Amino acid sequence: MKKQEIYLAGGCYWGTEKYMASVKGVLETAVGFANGKTERPTYEQVCKENTDHAETVHVVYDEEQLPLETLLRLFYKIIDPTSVNQQGEDIGRQYRTGVYYTREEDKVVIEQSLAQLQQAYEQPLAVECCPLEQFWLAEEYHQKYLDKNPNGYCHVPWDLIDWVENIDPKEYK
Repeated sequence: MKKQEIYLAGGCYWGTEKYMASVKGVLETAVGFANGKTERPTYEQVCKENTDHAETVHVVYDEEQLPLETLLRLFYKIIDPTSVNQQGEDIGRQYRTGVYYTREEDKVVIEQSLAQLQQAYEQPLAVECCPLEQFWLAEEYHQKYLDKNPNGYCHVPWDLIDWVENIDPKEYK
């Protein structure tokens, strides 16, 4: 096993976390706030006080089972990569999309995957690719929110969550 980590901002972190946690090869997930200007922000601060954080999911994965390129392709299935500061009905700077890395070698992989993704769109992509500056865990009630609240709000289509949960990793495309 070769543990790696990546931080993914894809709108409301509840749905993004549920989807990523369902991917075979993902070992751990946690939701929080990345790359803002306030230390230890609360959810309420992020929503109301212009902290400039993105709702983000910390993803720990087994690179031998799930290469970063594949993980990113799966992530792109649940976002509109051309939408600025919005995913689904979630609107605001905290809902921007981004891929935040902790290893410099991941930057090349991310940039290549975004270049490949851009070929499918006429509009420019709005997905940030930058180093993780900081990550603050969200409050406990946000962690695994959709497991605790199965009828809770989710911008990610449930059929995609079911699909990724039930597909053989060799078939990830």
